[in-house]
Amino acid sequence: MSKKRTIISYDKLNIDQKKQLLIAFPEGFSGNTTKMTNPITGEVFDSLLWETDEIIYLVKLPKVTVKSPSVDDDDDDFEDDFDSVDAKGEDDDVSDDDDDDDSYDDAPEESEDDDDED
Repeated sequence: MSKKRTIISYDKLNIDQKKQLLIAFPEGFSGNTTKMTNPITGEVFDSLLWETDEIIYLVKLPKVTVKSPSVDDDDDDFEDDFDSVDAKGEDDDVSDDDDDDDSYDDAPEESEDDDDED
């Protein structure tokens, strides 16, 4: 006897089915998804083929949307940041002396007073 086949949205699965789905795919769905197209609406969606003892499910997965800021949002904020960096760079008189100890394996420096032992 062949198994029943059904198409179901992930959102319509009950809690027990979602738990079974997670047990069946403990590493996630990413390598097991297939892009499908609804022939009536033309909608493209990801789906997952999930087989249980009694039923073979084609699970329609929800779309993951990433919100991005709009192009018009506060373009001037970045210019203000660059202006403040430029202003700091002009005001700082930092010399490039290498008096700071930059390495970890240098031997400790002896003070000049120790060399004048007479």
